[in-house]
Amino acid sequence: METDDFPLFIRKIKEFTSIDLALYKEAQMKRRLTTLRTKKGYDTFLAYYEALTKDKALFHEFLDRMTINVSEFWRNPNRWEVLESKFLPELRAVSRNLKVWSAACSTGEEPYTLAMILAQQGALRDTSVLATDIDDGAIEKARRGIYVERSLKDVPAAYVQTYFKQEQTVYHIADELKKAVRFQKQNLLEDRFDSGFDLIICRNVIIYFTEEAKDRLYQKFSKALKPGGILFVGSTEQIFSPAQYDLEPADTFFYRKKGK
Repeated sequence: METDDFPLFIRKIKEFTSIDLALYKEAQMKRRLTTLRTKKGYDTFLAYYEALTKDKALFHEFLDRMTINVSEFWRNPNRWEVLESKFLPELRAVSRNLKVWSAACSTGEEPYTLAMILAQQGALRDTSVLATDIDDGAIEKARRGIYVERSLKDVPAAYVQTYFKQEQTVYHIADELKKAVRFQKQNLLEDRFDSGFDLIICRNVIIYFTEEAKDRLYQKFSKALKPGGILFVGSTEQIFSPAQYDLEPADTFFYRKKGK
């Protein structure tokens, strides 16, 4: 008979990886991982845990399911257009050397979208672009920069022509962009953040966290931004009380750090 050993699984995963699944919404996370566990043939979470500690491929599949590595270029295009036409020019008017961060970057579509826009504006060489994710497998895919056609469905045609090379059924991102983006592993909930960012993009990730975890992240993001810096969040991640994080609304799903 199957027992509810999910709380034990949470504790063991934290000990093994420093990933605290208790900071994710439990019903969503448990349902998602139960589906994966049973698909792989494990009757209990304890048996599943023992297996993934010994099987690297199984562990990376767990991370993929846990972090929902689903991304695409120019996700919600109208919001990227606001970043392109309004906020990047504003930020560059204050500083020609921008420091930007794509947090929870998944397989790289988001930071490469940003890099394309910066390149188009002639600003990429003067910008430090950091991209981080908790999943080593996702980061490796991002570094390779190879994508299927459906990931490009919202990319403007001129950008596709300039920044991608098609080879049979896949598209390779331009070397110029790959060299410009620095990818590294990071646990948003546990690791320290760098500071002095002009722009932080973290979209479609925070929705999966508990209110406690969201509060912690918004505090950390705010401290990581320069005064006047911009936080760009996902289309389901409105911050209802931004002032408590020293932020103020700047546009729909854009928040500005208070100060000059």
